[in-house]
Amino acid sequence: MVEAASAAPATVVVPLTQTQTLCANAPRTSAVTVVSKQSVRPDGVSAAGDVKLSVSDMPMLSCHYIQKGLFFPPPGVPIASLASSLVCALSRALTVFPALAGRLVTLDDGRIVIRCDAAAVEFYHAVAPALSLDDFLVPNADVPTRLTKDLFPMDRTVSYDGHRRPLTSFQLTVLGDGAVFVGFVANHAVVDGTSFWHFFNTWAGLCRGTPVQPPDLRRNFFGDSTAVIRFPGGTGPAVTFDADAPLRERVLHFSAAAIRELKAKANQRRRSDNFAEADGKHVDEAKVQGGYREISSFQSLCAHIWRAVTRSRRLLAADATTTFRMAVTCRHRLRPAISPLYFGNAIQSVATTAKVAELASNDLRWAAARLNATVVAHEDGAIRLAAAEWEAAPRCFPLGNPDGAALTMGSSPRFPMYDGNDFGWGRPLAVRSGRANKFDGKMSAFPGRSGDGSVDVEFCLAPDTMARLLGDHEFLQHVSRAP
Repeated sequence: MVEAASAAPATVVVPLTQTQTLCANAPRTSAVTVVSKQSVRPDGVSAAGDVKLSVSDMPMLSCHYIQKGLFFPPPGVPIASLASSLVCALSRALTVFPALAGRLVTLDDGRIVIRCDAAAVEFYHAVAPALSLDDFLVPNADVPTRLTKDLFPMDRTVSYDGHRRPLTSFQLTVLGDGAVFVGFVANHAVVDGTSFWHFFNTWAGLCRGTPVQPPDLRRNFFGDSTAVIRFPGGTGPAVTFDADAPLRERVLHFSAAAIRELKAKANQRRRSDNFAEADGKHVDEAKVQGGYREISSFQSLCAHIWRAVTRSRRLLAADATTTFRMAVTCRHRLRPAISPLYFGNAIQSVATTAKVAELASNDLRWAAARLNATVVAHEDGAIRLAAAEWEAAPRCFPLGNPDGAALTMGSSPRFPMYDGNDFGWGRPLAVRSGRANKFDGKMSAFPGRSGDGSVDVEFCLAPDTMARLLGDHEFLQHVSRAP
C-alpha cells in the first residue's frame, strides 16, 4: 500500500532543504534533488504485535540509523516504472518484516518495544542530473562525502528517535549517466548488519519474483530480561562521539591474493614463536582446545590494519594502550544456537588491547594471534556473562574513540551485499554508506564485488592519520586497485 502522508497526494514534491541537512563544508546547494516522497505501508496485516527490544538492541539506541546503499548500472527501463516496481516490492517486503514499518514505544514500566502497527516508511525519489558514477567512484581518491551524504534520507538520525520517526527510509537516486543508487536507512536498535542485509535481499528478491525467507521474530536471544534503560525527561540519548570532527574517508581494496599472503604470514609457525601475550593474560592460540587453530583471513587483515593505523598515529605514546574493537555475531556462538534468520541485534562488541610499543616491536603474527584469541574466547559463556553485566548496569553503547588510540571494525565481508541484491537490472557495482556512526578509527568491511574473497575496507580517519597511512609502504604493499 502506498499512500500520502497527512492526506497529501501519493507523490509530493519535497525541497531538498526539508529532507536533508548539509554538512559545514558542503556547497550551499546540493547536486542531489529530492523530487518526491511517498509513504509506504505493508500490503498485508501483521499479527506480530509488540516486539520487545532485547539486551542487544537497547545499547544501540544512541547510535545513528544504519545507512548503506548500492550503485547499479543504468536499468534500461523507464524510471517511473522502476520506481513503481521498487515501491510495490517494498510494500510486500514490509509485510514479511512488519517491525520495519512500526515505531518505538516506551511502556509504563520503561520497557521499549517495536509496535508493528504498519505506521509506514518513507520512500524518496531523487535526481542528480549533473553527476555520474565517475563522480562517486573515483580511483585512488577519498570518498566524496559531500555528495554521498545526499544519497540517504534521515541523515544522522539517532535510533531513539524511532519513537517519533519511521524506523526505515529508502531513497532511489538517478544519476545523469543513467546509473542509479538505492539507499536503505534503518534504525540500529531494530536491526544489526545481518538483519539489515536480510531485508535488502528480500526486497530485491521480491522485485525479481524469487521466494523469500521470513525473519525469525522470536525474542529468544537471552529469554525474558527485566532490564530497562531510563532516559529522564524522555529526550533520549545523544551520540557518544563528536559527529562533526574532521575526517577523511577512503575505500581501500585488498585482493584475494593479498589477503592469502597476510593469512599465510599470520599462520606461519616457528619453534621460537610464542603467540602468548607479554602480559600473560592470553594463552597460546596453539593450545586452544588442545590443538592449533588457524587464524582467519579477516583476522589477519584486521591485524595488518591495526598495526598500520597505530603507526600512523604518531602522537601516541609508546606506553599508550591501543584497542581494536569488532562486532561479532552471537547467532551461532550461543548454545543452543539461535536462528541465522534471527531478526534484530544479535551482536556484541569484543575488544583486543595492546601497548603501542608492543604492536611496533612484534610482527603481524603476534597481532593476529591476539585478535584471534579474543574472538575464539567469545563463545556462549562469555556472551552470557557480557549480557549479565549489561543487565546489572544498563547503558547505551559508548561508540567512538575518546582516547584517540582505538579502532572499530564494523560490517562484515560475509554480508550478501552483491549476491542477492539484483533488483532485476543487474548486480550492484559498488557499496557506499552515509555519514552515520563515523569517527576517527571507524572502519567497515565489505565483500569485494568479484566474490573471490577480496575485501573492501572503508577507512574513516583523522586527516593527518589518513595522510600518513597512505604514505606507509609496508601497509600499501597489500592494497590494490579494485577491478
